[in-house]
Amino acid sequence: MRASRNRAFVVLIATLAFAVSPLLSAGFNGFTPDQFPVVQPDPPVQPAGFAFSIWGVIYLWLILSAGYGVLRAADAPDWQAMRPPLAISLIIGSFWIAAANAAPVLATVMIVAMAAAAILAMLRAGHEQPWLLARPIAVFAGWLTAASGVAIGVLLGGYGVLSAQTAAITCLLGVLSVAVAVQSARPREWGYPAAIAWALFGVIFANLSGPNLPVIMLAALGIAALLFRVVQPRTKGISH
Repeated sequence: MRASRNRAFVVLIATLAFAVSPLLSAGFNGFTPDQFPVVQPDPPVQPAGFAFSIWGVIYLWLILSAGYGVLRAADAPDWQAMRPPLAISLIIGSFWIAAANAAPVLATVMIVAMAAAAILAMLRAGHEQPWLLARPIAVFAGWLTAASGVAIGVLLGGYGVLSAQTAAITCLLGVLSVAVAVQSARPREWGYPAAIAWALFGVIFANLSGPNLPVIMLAALGIAALLFRVVQPRTKGISH
């Protein structure tokens, strides 16, 4: 019992530290061109700035979830298995903005680790009270999955490993592959694909000025595929 409560408090403290971390820095709306040897004024893999507003939803929802977890679900079985990986993701995230503004390579490694831990937490979360348990973690994990792809894409282009266009297409395909695999493991949790779809919408908006049709079409197809996979299990459930 005491161990369960301790884990619940650790998640709450980690969540609050994670939510406060932007206030202790200049914030983050994507990597800047001067952080890389190869200047990328507008990397096609990077969503438009407005897409990053999802962080406000994520911070608030995770705080509500963690607070409820301490007050009402500290010993609830459905909450136990997800707490260690979620805490790991949040603790890493508390230092992520500082790393992103100073060291893009380190920040990319960190956000991939954050995404992996958050996905594991989502998959371990029980099915009771989804709006307070699995769903906020799913939105968090989904955005981190997309953000990992963006970070890797900007890194590949910024260091000249691939052209910015090739990096964008490669990493978007990678994000969609991971998204489909994770979604298959928990097909009824729509928060995960919804967050990725939001990131893809931001990518579409950022590429309209060209327009960069290959990236726009890939992102649009990705949104359609994810939404179809959300609707499909519900349709099967109705038919049965």
